[in-house]
Amino acid sequence: MTSTFPNISISTERLVLRPLDTDDVPALAAMMNDDQVAAWTDVPQPFTERSAHRWITERAPAERASGRGLDLAVTEFLTQRLVGVVQLAKTNWHVRSTELSYIIAPWARGEGYASEAALATAQWLLRDRKLERIELRTAADNTASQQVAQKIGCINEGVLRNACIAHVRTDDGSWSEVRTDYIVWSLLPEDIEGADGHLADTGGFAGYTDWN
Repeated sequence: MTSTFPNISISTERLVLRPLDTDDVPALAAMMNDDQVAAWTDVPQPFTERSAHRWITERAPAERASGRGLDLAVTEFLTQRLVGVVQLAKTNWHVRSTELSYIIAPWARGEGYASEAALATAQWLLRDRKLERIELRTAADNTASQQVAQKIGCINEGVLRNACIAHVRTDDGSWSEVRTDYIVWSLLPEDIEGADGHLADTGGFAGYTDWN
């Protein structure tokens, strides 16, 4: 088994996850200039189109080539609109583990896209790439991200105290760092069996189409 991720496309009923492309620059920059993204990630603010271009043409290819990670654009199947990003990072090919995170654009929230994209990625990793562990870390107050982890079947493993740096708006409109806890979640191969039906039953989405 290779120690890098392939250039792949993953299809679900509503979404296509694919490599980021330079055509995504305007939408990616707009998506990252959002208060929720600024609060819970280390994405620099303001996030410029130049930064988006550098991410797509330099950072993402370097992560994949090194074997450390993979960045996938999350797009709507029907409109091809960019609605989010799924990232894999800190991949350990000996342990066969990786860390998964997700960002959904403000204009696409509330549609269940984060759960759909995260579960599709997890199934591909655990079934096709034969990984043995996927880890998610959510800030203690980021309830939306925690709901996604719960919905796709993650197991709550506990708290990393004071391990996360979040951001809050100051009176002058700038951002200030605050320390908080990380909640650690994991998915193992046995955890995703039956996950499709669970999500469909809760109104998330139906089954998956083919992996491309």
